[in-house]
Amino acid sequence: MSVLCSRICCTSSQCKTAKSVTGLGALVLTPVVGNLSDRHGRKALLALPATATIVPLGILACGRTRAYLYAYYAAKTLTAMVAEGCMLSLSLAYVADRVPGTRRAAAFGVFSGVCSAGLVASTVAARALSVSSTCQVAALAAVAGAVYMKAFLQETDGGASSCGADDQEAASHSQPLCMPSSSSSSCEEASPRLPPLRKAPSLSEIAALLTSSSTFSKVAVITFFHGLGEAGLLNTLLYFLKAKFHYSKNQYADLLLIIGITASVSQLTVMPLLLPKLGERKLLTIALIASCGNAFLYSIAWSSWVPYLAASLVILSMLVTPCVRSIVSKKVGPFEQGMVQGCITGISSTANVISPLIFTPLTAWCLSEATPFYLKGFSLACAGFAMLVALATSISVIPAEVQPDRKHTIY
Repeated sequence: MSVLCSRICCTSSQCKTAKSVTGLGALVLTPVVGNLSDRHGRKALLALPATATIVPLGILACGRTRAYLYAYYAAKTLTAMVAEGCMLSLSLAYVADRVPGTRRAAAFGVFSGVCSAGLVASTVAARALSVSSTCQVAALAAVAGAVYMKAFLQETDGGASSCGADDQEAASHSQPLCMPSSSSSSCEEASPRLPPLRKAPSLSEIAALLTSSSTFSKVAVITFFHGLGEAGLLNTLLYFLKAKFHYSKNQYADLLLIIGITASVSQLTVMPLLLPKLGERKLLTIALIASCGNAFLYSIAWSSWVPYLAASLVILSMLVTPCVRSIVSKKVGPFEQGMVQGCITGISSTANVISPLIFTPLTAWCLSEATPFYLKGFSLACAGFAMLVALATSISVIPAEVQPDRKHTIY
């Protein structure tokens, strides 16, 4: 729905400023909105990002003069703090409410595959349409998504539907935060939550939630370093390919299109096939190995066709996110899904903010003649080392389907 708007171009400095403000805002807002969805229902809170997305797109659909562009960037920066991170985390929490634990990882994979397919479709549409038509189609798509959600999406009552008889199987495979014999109301009272939301929670309160479980702590580390490396790879790859192989923007766009198509196929077909045989933890480790291999292969590319070979590893590396989301989803009860998914999204947004600050100057230094060694892809190798930290952490993660503590406390 909102993916088409990502194809609208802006200058490099404006994009970096908007991403920084958006990422910092998402760090705080996504856990807050997720917690509110645990209390008041997913549909009620999904309406907030779905409606906010329409505003900046509507501005561009009306006009593209200097005044409209400034209004667009201001509206986009403000609304993206709520729309981008919250739409993802609330959607994942909704999926967790509706899907039993044994099928949740595959459902997250299908959801991610649909998002990747939307990115591919938006890229193709942006190439086929004019700039004015692209803005109008993007605004109409945002309105259609909000109307569809309002008309057809069924409320889950803040995760309470997961406690029903049809989802007892999911409860048996999750790590509940209270005794299973307790009622849903007592479970809600016993579950650790963020403080009453009269104000935004502090970073120390969010950190206390993530450190309450070794699984949460490890997933947070994996999310941060994988996001740091992945964002660094995507932000610097164009400059590396242009400097070494004289790639044009169209060639880079074709490469991204191949990556998007491969990611969609992987998440929609490969993950459901591998998941029953390997489980989330093993599949996560394999996906992180592919991510590291992807970055290192880019960094030592010796010919213009090697980046296309490296792009083929996306068929496994794109499975990191659904595996991580599934593992953390099974470690909490139905009334904590929004808060935990929001925290993971906030960590990922933080990594996306920090990554350009590290990798952009590093790439500029590597591509200059001031480097003491000749390795133009050194910054891409550093992105691979960041993912290597995530890989080392993933090895010690306990499988999501196993309950190591029979006293029903968080491991």
